[in-house]
Amino acid sequence: MTQSAEFSFSTVPHLVSAPGASSRLGTQVANHFPAARRALIVTDPGFLATGLVDTPRRSLEEAGLAVHVWSDVVADPPESVVLQAVDVARSRGADIIIGLGGGSSMDVAKLIAVLAGSDQPLSQIYGIGNVRGTRLPLVQIPTTAGTGSEVTNIAIVTTGATTKMGVVAPQLYADLAILDAQLTLGLPPMVTAATGIDAMVHAIEAFTSKHKKNPLSDNLARQALSLLSRNLLRACEHGGDLEARQAMLLGACFAGQAFSNAPVAAVHALAYPIGGIFHVPHGLSNSLVLPHVLRFNLSHAGAEYAELAGIIDPGVSGSEEARAHALIVAMETIAAKTGIQTTLRQVGVGTADIDRLADDAMLQTRLLGNNPRELTREDIHSIYSAAY
Repeated sequence: MTQSAEFSFSTVPHLVSAPGASSRLGTQVANHFPAARRALIVTDPGFLATGLVDTPRRSLEEAGLAVHVWSDVVADPPESVVLQAVDVARSRGADIIIGLGGGSSMDVAKLIAVLAGSDQPLSQIYGIGNVRGTRLPLVQIPTTAGTGSEVTNIAIVTTGATTKMGVVAPQLYADLAILDAQLTLGLPPMVTAATGIDAMVHAIEAFTSKHKKNPLSDNLARQALSLLSRNLLRACEHGGDLEARQAMLLGACFAGQAFSNAPVAAVHALAYPIGGIFHVPHGLSNSLVLPHVLRFNLSHAGAEYAELAGIIDPGVSGSEEARAHALIVAMETIAAKTGIQTTLRQVGVGTADIDRLADDAMLQTRLLGNNPRELTREDIHSIYSAAY
């Protein structure tokens, strides 16, 4: 890409990265949103049970805010959960929303911030650029190093039994994101692995995105892969390593900034049906199809893959083709070393399910259009079969 080519880039205006930063949440809120009086913290039951919500909540209360903790977020949140959360925000008169959790909690927080003060129904905002008006002030604090949702303008909602829809709009960018590795110290190794590989997928797909790849997203994707690949195994094996955990959060954040501007593609398109139908966590769904999609894309993204291989494995050498293959091997090796599942059959998919997965993946047109190589239904079916 020539440096004079036109591009645009958007991200969250304020970012704080420091272990322990969430314990100073009250001060941050008072500085950025002096008018805020009633905070709604959005989290899930699992994170609430860790007790780690207490410190940020106390910090807000010490700054003079009334705080309500709403902890009914579920993975892959359905519309009913989003609407329930919006009702809670309205009834409490919340004037600032704080997402504290993984991607699902942060996605729900975005939607509350957009809908609580609006008469626009949820059904009207699906798609790209359909949110009208402003939103409530929004702070995002991730507790996993994966989705990068704290810096993206996307929220994913489960709309049917197994289907997912995205809301993409500039209003979904938070006002402030806080990266505090102390909140991630208790993550089990398997969750650390799946969310970390998810973040690596964001970086790889942003770097090869067909339409909006740009110099800024490229730099963030490179830096993300460097941080993530150097620290993932360490964070899995030594969960209490604060430095590795903070590096993972920063890597996931950079990857989020990258793919929010140069959007993800076929890996995500094929991952969504696995998550929707078989309730496989999003990061793991991505990891299961990743090497097979990369192989399919080699003919159209070999140069980019070769460059990324050198970041993950600085000793890699040989032809462009050999280095591009080395990226696939490196990602397979990382998955194998962490011990997460690596085949579809391990997560309960049967051969008879592949047709249905392929049909569902074909519906992900928003994502498939970003892939460096065009996919037919037959291609998708073959990729699932290879992942089986």
